[in-house]
Amino acid sequence: MTPIILVDDQPIANFITKKLLEIEGYKDNVKDYTDALIALELAKSESEAIIFLDLNMPVMSGWDFLEEMKKLGLSHKTIILSSSTSKLDIEKAKQYPCVVEYIVKPLNKIKLSKISPYLKTG
Repeated sequence: MTPIILVDDQPIANFITKKLLEIEGYKDNVKDYTDALIALELAKSESEAIIFLDLNMPVMSGWDFLEEMKKLGLSHKTIILSSSTSKLDIEKAKQYPCVVEYIVKPLNKIKLSKISPYLKTG
């Protein structure tokens, strides 16, 4: 199965996302990180992955993460999972071809069902 990588500096956000994914049957291939730099290292080692990415994080923001992915030529499907409702952020996210969806936190079953086609690709 395609690995799912959760990147959020808030452990509770990763916990909620991971639990929702587990309920939907994605148990074995979900890895969560509160450090975007470590998550990026894992992403580099994967040929294919689905990334849930927060935008506002210390050290490396979600935007920095996306820029690094671009520089490295990584095209992992990325779902922005952010508390930001800013139209500017939503429009900026569309400039990255790897970003397939922008979801405002918290993730719930309804929002998860909207992105489930992306999760079934592996």
